[in-house]
Amino acid sequence: MRIRLFAVSVCLFAGLGAAMPVEAQYGARPSSAAATGETYHVEVVAALWYPTPDIIIASEGLGQPGDDIDFVNTLGILNKKFRQFKIVLRPATKHKFRFEYTPISYSAEAVVPVSFVFNGQRYNVGVPVDSELTWRAYRFGYEWDFLYRDRGFAGVVVETKYTDIEATLVSQAVGATQFTSAKAPIPAVGFIGRGYVVPNITITGEFTFFKLPDQALENEDYSGKYYDFDLYGTVNFTNNFGAQVGYRSLDLFYKVKRDHGTMKLDGLYVGVVGRF
Repeated sequence: MRIRLFAVSVCLFAGLGAAMPVEAQYGARPSSAAATGETYHVEVVAALWYPTPDIIIASEGLGQPGDDIDFVNTLGILNKKFRQFKIVLRPATKHKFRFEYTPISYSAEAVVPVSFVFNGQRYNVGVPVDSELTWRAYRFGYEWDFLYRDRGFAGVVVETKYTDIEATLVSQAVGATQFTSAKAPIPAVGFIGRGYVVPNITITGEFTFFKLPDQALENEDYSGKYYDFDLYGTVNFTNNFGAQVGYRSLDLFYKVKRDHGTMKLDGLYVGVVGRF
């Protein structure tokens, strides 16, 4: 359903955009002219993301292994919208330096339907629990577009994803506040491609990833993966202003000794683009 909604939205934007560049319809714009929105040195994007969460975290404490806790079905977190901020510095046509910040935060109150152990503390069935989860996701990257044309490009991305996750559980019934956190810079590589449907409508796809299996280290205390997929369409009303609609999926797994977590967020987003 999300993919169909995204496809319909892109088609609607494409129809709007096709009607805008009148000079292109009548042949006044030469085919080799630079596409709208590709002449800039700084690009800023502000967006609202509407992801569906799938989050499971386990935390060991006092020598006692933690249970896998479903933050959606057990602790009751609900869908929320989040802000996304991106900035691209483009000193040359094929070279881009990128920064992105996505602050993710959930809170919920629930009477837990199952017993579990978190950070050495047992929470029994029927206990009221307040939970908070924050995930501050940063990206620092470099993009090289090895293939660049007037109507699109293909490139590679090298970046560091700095991840800062903290989960907190508070229950007056057990008289304790427990929390766990995970912070780490994560290297990633990937690919990006863009094509122009018409001179002011683009479709862009991007995928970056990192995977560290248990066998990669001498011991098996650490492992992880991070997959980031982004597919979006942009309507460039002018060279300096545009609008976006897209679909993004973040899939993270980490294991640090006896703590581990799986966090997946995916959903549609809408945003505005400014360039100069």
